Amino acid sequence: MHEADIDLAGPLADWTAHLSVVRDKAAPLPESLAALLVEIADQLNTTAVDTPLAALRAAGVLERIATRAGRAAAGMLDADVSAEAVAIALGTSRSKAAILLLTTPDR
Repeated sequence: MHEADIDLAGPLADWTAHLSVVRDKAAPLPESLAALLVEIADQLNTTAVDTPLAALRAAGVLERIATRAGRAAAGMLDADVSAEAVAIALGTSRSKAAILLLTTPDR
């Protein structure tokens, strides 16, 4: 059987529907923050073409900022917020959410 003989329309439609459900249940980003993130992504992509080392440095800085902000935000959650609720809000797996909660100081 060749790959061209396989009909992926059904599974791809199922996956697309699943992603839509996950996206709809996730915590919405404020519009100004979403726009800023898009702008940062555009800037990083442009910089990667022009000066790849600068883009790598910026990506590292952004990772550190995101890690600190993520830990701070997770620390603000009520102690009774479940990993399942966090997973749904983030559009991620329960195990990734549990790791986030377990590695958050003061929780």
